[in-house]
Amino acid sequence: MPARNSPTDEVLRRVQGEFLEMPGLRLTEPQARRLWNLDQQSCESLLGALVEDNFLFRTRDGAFMRADHATPVKATLRPPSTRAIA
Repeated sequence: MPARNSPTDEVLRRVQGEFLEMPGLRLTEPQARRLWNLDQQSCESLLGALVEDNFLFRTRDGAFMRADHATPVKATLRPPSTRAIA
């Protein structure tokens, strides 16, 4: 008989699924608690585990985002236009 998944595993898969389905999703811990109906300790533990696994990262202001969207965008300067203005 297969072992039943614990609620924690189910919630973990649900949270990962939400972040995978919505690229750019950015949630604070209180927002995550409300969205997934978690108590503070469970939410902290869950988000902490996802950060440790490099699935999520924590922004400077404390929000959580998917790690593969963490790469900063590099701004490049365009060379000056060589068109003559008449």
